[in-house]
Amino acid sequence: MDMHRRPPVIDMTPEGEFREPVAPRAAGPLDRALARIGAAGILVALVAGGLLLAGLAILAIGILLPIALVAGSIGAVSLWWRMRRARQNGTTPEGVRFVVIRR
Repeated sequence: MDMHRRPPVIDMTPEGEFREPVAPRAAGPLDRALARIGAAGILVALVAGGLLLAGLAILAIGILLPIALVAGSIGAVSLWWRMRRARQNGTTPEGVRFVVIRR
């Protein structure tokens, strides 16, 4: 049996008679034109969606980058200040130690 061939459709009336299958309508030039226009519309929508996601990613980076820079600067200044105070007290630390406080 050929795998690409569809099985026949048997359509029966309530009286027990068989109906002839309706031949599929051939696609006209309008159908082909509408199919191409629809495909182009879907393509444009996908491209627009991709550009929207790229724009949102750039916006998120633009918002989060300054926050990360400010937070990193605050952390660096805090470590610098603590090292400076330790040197003034005569307890020069051998390295930066991080302490994790668990509650």
